[in-house]
Order: sequence, then structure tokens, then C-alpha cells
Amino acid sequence: MMGRMLSQPVLPLLPAGAKEIAPGVGLVTGPDGGLVMVHGLATFAWDGGDEAGRRLAAVQLVRLRAASQGQVAAAFGADPATIWRWDKALAAGGVAGLVPARRGPKGASKLTPQVAARIAGLDAAGKTLRQIAAATGVSTFTVRNALGRVAASRAGEPAATGAGAGEDAGQAPAQEGEPAQDRGEPLPVLPDPVPRDGERALARWGLLGEGAQPVFTAGARYPLAGLLLALPALEAAGLLDAAREVYGRLRNGYYGLAATLLTLVFLALAGEPRAEGATRVPPAALGRVLGLDRAPEVKTIRRKLGELAAAGKASDLIMALARRHAAARPGALGFLYADGHARAYYGTRTVQKTHIARLKFPAPATMETWVTDQHGGPVFMVVAGPSESLAGELRALLPDLRKIAGEGRKVTICFDRGGWSPALFADITEAGFDLLSWRKGPAPDVPAAEFTTITCADDRGRAHEYDLADTTVTLDIGDGLRKGQKVSLRQVTRRVPARHGAARQIHALTTRRDLDAGQVCWRLTSRWREENYFRYARTHFALDALDSHAATPDDPHRLVPNPAKKAAAAQVRRAEALTQAAEAAREAALLELRSPAPGRPVTITNQILNQLNAPAEAAYRELEEAGQAAAAISARIRLGDLTPDMIRLETEIKQITHAIRMAAYNAETTLARALDGHYARTGDEAYALIREALVSSGDIIPGDNQLLIRLDPLTAPRRTHALTALCDQLTQARTRYPGTDLVLRYEVKPHPGPA
Repeated sequence: MMGRMLSQPVLPLLPAGAKEIAPGVGLVTGPDGGLVMVHGLATFAWDGGDEAGRRLAAVQLVRLRAASQGQVAAAFGADPATIWRWDKALAAGGVAGLVPARRGPKGASKLTPQVAARIAGLDAAGKTLRQIAAATGVSTFTVRNALGRVAASRAGEPAATGAGAGEDAGQAPAQEGEPAQDRGEPLPVLPDPVPRDGERALARWGLLGEGAQPVFTAGARYPLAGLLLALPALEAAGLLDAAREVYGRLRNGYYGLAATLLTLVFLALAGEPRAEGATRVPPAALGRVLGLDRAPEVKTIRRKLGELAAAGKASDLIMALARRHAAARPGALGFLYADGHARAYYGTRTVQKTHIARLKFPAPATMETWVTDQHGGPVFMVVAGPSESLAGELRALLPDLRKIAGEGRKVTICFDRGGWSPALFADITEAGFDLLSWRKGPAPDVPAAEFTTITCADDRGRAHEYDLADTTVTLDIGDGLRKGQKVSLRQVTRRVPARHGAARQIHALTTRRDLDAGQVCWRLTSRWREENYFRYARTHFALDALDSHAATPDDPHRLVPNPAKKAAAAQVRRAEALTQAAEAAREAALLELRSPAPGRPVTITNQILNQLNAPAEAAYRELEEAGQAAAAISARIRLGDLTPDMIRLETEIKQITHAIRMAAYNAETTLARALDGHYARTGDEAYALIREALVSSGDIIPGDNQLLIRLDPLTAPRRTHALTALCDQLTQARTRYPGTDLVLRYEVKPHPGPA
């Protein structure tokens, strides 16, 4: 009996023609209304035209947990955000809150037949959209609408509100100067961009000029809308102004200089700093925040970078950017940290090797010299010459650093032992700078009685305790044109407890007499902020990326250290060791002969002495021959005679991308510091929060002389509140979107409450 019962077919829970929402839940719709079935029971019903009843059924299904928000949205022809808004409307105003607002214009349109005729006449006269809008008193969107340049659907009606808009499709267009969100009208989700076919056709024939101008379409849930948060900070960094000053403009094309640079900055902030990263970011998504129909792709980006590199002005761009950094953050240039950075090369070409500290061994690499401000933000960089020391690079950088700091301003240059050179110390002082560095090489210890425990506070108010001695030293300048001169410096010695044995002493040298000894020690240890930038930039901004595969042959006439000289010196050292060993063996044998045992007579003859002297004399002859051979070998040799296929990596494009990523990093840092006081974990999570906000989605709503960016909430309420405070600060900056008159305004949607 049981078997026969189980073999019978299961009764259907949904009627024929029903659309399944979830297991056991179905929807039947028709001209007379709709019906929702839940496990065979008619649960909700509404008449034809009863939109409020239809919305109520959708909300109640979610509230009863009969189906998920996404399942209900798909069944009712809406999107999850629409279902969420209906739920909020029901909670706020009851069923009356679900009654749809009257469609159509809420007031008189400014686009009268007279205005439309005047717009057409001005367009025929060759006026731009902005000029027409200013002359007729309407927005540029209205001008495009009057000229028939707004995207339309295939049926010729106004563009639909986007996938999942449901009953909101066909909504009347927004009135001029009145953003849709202020009238309570829903925004279209990911609408089609304004067609740019005409501009692309002009660009193809080289007739477009400065490039396509940004044009924004009002829409909701734009991916990467958070990237627009960086624009006020990017304006403070001065990248676009510096590029216009140096390069002027690119040749005629669809993507101008500003669009190209913004693309690269946005890619870097989105976590894809290389040109190849454009393959992992949808061009349409990035194009929406650029105000274009699509962003440039890899081939176009590389071509634009090549055009900039052909001008040969990358160093001028970095200098212009550094000057703007100094003007925007004058308080951060009191101390400049300079250090060399080895950019490792992992390709197959022959590149000169250099020591890479983080790898602890020499490898093919290109050396760069970086200068950062006292907070670790990058200010300036140059590509160092092959085999050039940090001391030599610093000496060459002094004129550029003076241009950055300004005439007469006292700035302290901080560097590590790689820049040790008493002659350099004198050059820095004569150039009007102060210096701060570690002492290199053996130095006499300071007596214990000179040490005192000193406590100082850093720039964040944290206390540091050091065991210090404050003295003065005089150093001899042993080479160069200053040979024989002396330089007197202040020496601050720190005593550090050792694990085994006596405490060791570390000596810092400076020309600053006005700083407390504790500040001298703390400022020098803060040099690690520059190393922290290197580490962060390698991880998030591809600091060491090979942005161009181009290379040029190295100078074959350049003199480099002769490896044979090193081998010959090794032979001399080996001969010296053998000589010392032979001499020691001879002395031991003579001592034994001259100190015989008691009662044992010993006769020392010339023959015995000759036998003892023979090994030592042979060792001396070998040492003399090794010394003569080493002296005959030149210390330096032409590179072409040693490694004729040596190449140098391309530097122009690399410096341009460095400048772009420096501006992106400084913009990100500006946003992170703006969170101070608004986020409890700013010290630990500020950069992580900013990275999350930059790739968040949101609404972009253009209006009269305004561009509203309304971001979606972040992953936690505390982060959303911090982002809201940041948006308030950015709105007060009244930054204009590059290339437009649109003032940026930022908002954040409220964080949804618990389900």
C-alpha cells in the first residue's frame, strides 16, 4: 500500500501558465490583474491597473521570506533596488506610499518652439553646446535634446530606463535644472550613453581638435562612480595643469590629453595601474565616469603614451608636478627624504646588474633616485645613471631641489649611508640646504657619561624615548677639488641595547643646530616612510612594472669597472695570504731550532737556513708577480669591449607613468587624511576604506552647472558615515569636472537597515 501511494504523481502546486518565482511560489498575470500562489494557495491578488496592489504583493512576498528580493524583482520586471524602495515606501506611508506618482512633466517646459528654433539657428551658426545653452537660458542637455542628439530607443521613443526598470520605463524626461532625484523620479539604471558617432567620424579624419568633450547621462548604479571622488584631490596634485603646461595638447583625436591622463589615473586608482589593466575594466563602465561612450583601450593608451614620450619632456612634467606639490603642501617640504630605488628587471635582455637591498643580492635592474616629503609622499624622481652612486645623484639633484623648494628656503635633505661623502656634505651646505644622515664606517664610541635619556613627540603626538649623546665632529674631505678641507657637523649618537655584549652606538650627522637631539633621531628614523611608499606603490601602483618594452643600446664607450682587475686583486690577496703563511712557518721552524730540548745540541748551518727560507722566498716572488700583473690591468674598460649587447631600458614612458601614479597616490593620500576625526580606525584602515570607496557604484546626475555623484553605501555603516563626512568636505571644494563647467557635488545613500 505504501509503495502504491509513493508511486502516484505529485499534485501540481502551480496552475498551468504560472511563472515560477521560487520553489512552490508562482505568479499568474493577465489583462484583468494578477495572482500569486504560495504552495497551492492563492495568497495575493490585484485587479488590472491596481499598481499599488501589485507592488504590495511583491513587498509582502519578500517580507514573508517566500522568495528572495532578487527572485521577486525578476518575476515582477523590476530590479532589487526598486523592490527595496517599495518596501521603504510601504513602511513610511502604508499602502498609499505605493501609489505611483503622476507621470509626465510637473511644470512648464523651457523647450518651447521659439527656443527650439533659436537653438537650431545658433547651431547652424557654428556655436558650441555651451554657448547655445548660455544664450538660450537652458542646459546643454536640453540643447542636445532640441538638436536630436539624445539617445532614443529603436521605436523612436525616449530611451528606456534600463534593464530592470519595470513600470518606470517610459517616464517623462527630466525638466531642465531640476535633477530627477529632487522630483522623486527614479533614475534609469545604466542608460545608453549619448551617441558620439559624429565626433568619432571627425576624429577619424583629424578634424576634432582638443578631443571629445565630456557629456554625462543621468543614471543610477554606475560602476566605478566612486572614482570621481579623486577629482578634487587630483586637482590639488595638479597633474592635468602640469601636463597642459608641459605638453600643451595631443594631436587631433577623439581622446584628448585630459581624457588620456584621467583614464590612466582612474585605472591606477581602480587597482589596474598598467595599460594592460584596461582589458580587465569594462570600457563602457570607465567611459561613463569619463563622460564618454567608452574609455580608450590598450592599443590607444599605448599610442597616446608613445606620443607623449616622443616629446621628450617627461622630466619637465615631473618637475612641474613637484612645484605644484610644493605649492599645495608647503609645510611638508621642511624635510626631504632622498634614496635610491632599484627597479628589478626579469626579462631576457642584458641589463646592467646592481645590488637590490630587498633581495639581498645583485640582479639586472634600473636605478632611480626618489625624493619624498616628510610624510612619505613622492615629490620628485629621476632615473639614475648606470653605476652612479647616491652621493653623485644627490649632488646633481641640488639645483632641481632648489627650484622645487624656492630660493632662500631652508630645507633639510635626509638620506642614508649610501650618500656618505664629506665633500657632498660641503656641497649641500653651500647650496643652502641642511643635511641629516647616518655616519658610515668605523667611528670612536662616545663615552657613557655623555648619554642622556630624551623623550620627544612625533608629528602624530606619539612619544619616543631615546638614549642620546650630543657632540660635534670634524671630517676630512679626502678627494675631489675640496681635498684637504674639513667640514664640521653636529653628531647625535644613539645607544641601542645589544642582544649579546655591550650596547652599540649609532651616529647621526646633521647641520641643524636648532633641533632637539630627540627630534634629530626621530626625523632620521622617519626616513622609513619613503621605504613604506616604495612598498605600497609596488603593491598597489605597479611601481616596478615594465610599462614599455622598448630599449636602446647602452653607450659602448662608457667606462665600467674591469672584472679582470677584480680577479687580479683577488690573486694579490691570495699571494699575500700564502706569503704570510710561509713567513709564519719559517719563523716557527727557526724558533724550534733555536730552542732545542735540554741536553740536545743543534747546529744551524747555511744549508738548513736556505731550506727554511726557500718557501718564503717563493711566496714573495709570487706576490711580486701578482702585484705587477694587477698593476698592468686597467681599472676601467670600455663597455663595448666587455658586454657589447648591453642595453638600457626605456625611461621616457616610465617617467610619465611614474608622474601619473605619483599624482594618483598623492590624491589617495589626501582623501585618506581627510578621514581623520571621522573614522575611528583612520590610522589602520584609511587607505583600505578609500580604495573601497573609489571602486563603489553610484548615481551620476548632471544638472545646470552641477554634476551630482550619489554613491551607494559601503560595506559597513561606520564606513558609510565616514564616506559621508568625506563627501561633505569634497563638495565644499567646488571642484569642476575637467573640461566642463560642472561643479562636483557628492552625496552618499543611507546605509540600509537590517532586513
